[in-house]
Amino acid sequence: MSLRIVHYNDPILRKKGEAVTIFDASLRKLATEMIATMHAAGGIGLAAQQVGRALQLCVVDLRESDADFDWELDGAHPPLELFMPMVIVNPVITIAKGTPAEVVEEGCLSFPEIRGDVKRAVEIAVKFQDEHGVSHVLLCNELLARCVMHEADHLNGVLFIDHMTKKTYAKIDEAVKTLVQETKAAAKK
Repeated sequence: MSLRIVHYNDPILRKKGEAVTIFDASLRKLATEMIATMHAAGGIGLAAQQVGRALQLCVVDLRESDADFDWELDGAHPPLELFMPMVIVNPVITIAKGTPAEVVEEGCLSFPEIRGDVKRAVEIAVKFQDEHGVSHVLLCNELLARCVMHEADHLNGVLFIDHMTKKTYAKIDEAVKTLVQETKAAAKK
């Protein structure tokens, strides 16, 4: 079942998600529905806030990506097919001091057809739990790191437009204003 993706300026997108403490069938069902929704929308990541839930839960799937990135999951390098789509619960991201950053264009399923340049660290470590409550550590770089940071931002009420320079945001300002009006109109229906 596909869920409805919330668009900007819905207030849920600015809510910090509650930590997940119960790892039950309903959490796994939500994660499964989020993965189906992400795939149906052609995305590579989706946060709980984007489907109307303020939880520390997101999903990521880069199996179809052509991007060059590397990873280490729990000290090993398993094939992507063995751990993606990933369910990431209660993530804590660490960026090592001195880690370079780069500016890359990003999009977001809550901002349909709106893209802009965002500066992010090239490499991260993230401690998280899966949908069963099992703890993991993921070291990753490039697109996988960027995707995890983007989704983790959502879990804290931070949006990719918050990372844009004024000059970059100015290029998408009209499209964002139009989206705000469309979101307001849809909420009245």
